[in-house]
Amino acid sequence: MKNVGIIKENFDLAHKLTKLLNIKEMNAVELPLYNSVQINSLVLSAAKESQMGGQQAVIEFSKNTKADQIMIIEEKSKSYKTEVNFGGKLIKISIPDDEGSHEWILEVAAQMLATKELVMANDIKSRELLALAKKVAATNVTVFINGPTGTGKEVISNYIHNNSPRSEFPFVAVNCAAIPENMLEAILFGHEKGSFTGASQANKGIFRAADGGTLLLDEISEMPLSLQSKLLRVLQERKVTPIGGSKDVQVDVRVVATTNRDMVAEIKKGTFREDLFYRLNVFPLRTLALKERPEDILPISAALLKKHTNTENSFPLLTSKALSVLKNHTWPGNVRELENVLQRAMVICNENTITENDIMIDSSLQSTEKSLADRIQSGNIVATA
Repeated sequence: MKNVGIIKENFDLAHKLTKLLNIKEMNAVELPLYNSVQINSLVLSAAKESQMGGQQAVIEFSKNTKADQIMIIEEKSKSYKTEVNFGGKLIKISIPDDEGSHEWILEVAAQMLATKELVMANDIKSRELLALAKKVAATNVTVFINGPTGTGKEVISNYIHNNSPRSEFPFVAVNCAAIPENMLEAILFGHEKGSFTGASQANKGIFRAADGGTLLLDEISEMPLSLQSKLLRVLQERKVTPIGGSKDVQVDVRVVATTNRDMVAEIKKGTFREDLFYRLNVFPLRTLALKERPEDILPISAALLKKHTNTENSFPLLTSKALSVLKNHTWPGNVRELENVLQRAMVICNENTITENDIMIDSSLQSTEKSLADRIQSGNIVATA
């Protein structure tokens, strides 16, 4: 867990930031009571920076706390701005005197402080799912994750791996729907040199590549029946036999499987083996559609905009009205649809600020095509992506 030291003196938003960091599984520690805790990041206000004697004094203070990252937040600024220096070691954020923007900017600040393993979950339902996933991560049981497309099944799989005793070993993912049937067996279990046309050299396969770690079998419902029996044997015996090989190879792999289908219906149709389903479904988890967890829209939007922003120095501002539009949509396409909408907004927004007028939901595309064309022609659009 990352420890973030916060100097709350002269910092009005310190309490809100502390609460947000705790939600994101970071440990917010009030300074100067830092002697018993190793601080990873130091956060303070620009007013406190000035009181301490300027940036160099803050850097010296951070050395004493052994923090390797500093964030300075200027409150009641004239405009919003993010500035990242020294490869992310020094971050400055200006927050306008507009309460409507505080929620977004504090989310941006929290994500800049977070580790790469951060899961975008502010909604209580998502946090309950993560708490359950962390419990199962501590065990070695097989996990089956079911949920609609684009709801973060692979994210949860990574979360389980990162919070497990296997986290120092490989996490390997394979999409069972994306690989041709005649290649999937060799990719899963490996093959010996010359075992089939084109096998110019041996390959150990992903089960052995994931040895000691976690193997994600994504969209497992797409796996051909001919392979399902072989997978069942591997799960039961913890051994694989490469194509063209005569000896079994022992493997130590934790398997996580995902699907967006109704597996009971698939079993009744005869497209999925019932015995394999029960072997995989030791601990079931279910991801929720985005419309069922609206409080996740804010952190996911921040993460997506960060992903598509050239530099953190130009991180867009999402206004409260724009965020309200996003929260009120039903998102049938879940996170993938949200990503499309935000990418459009980045293209058409002005002055690096995304307003409600820049949010083009798919259902309204036809009615906004003329408006968009008019804005482009008049030169009122500044592309920021």
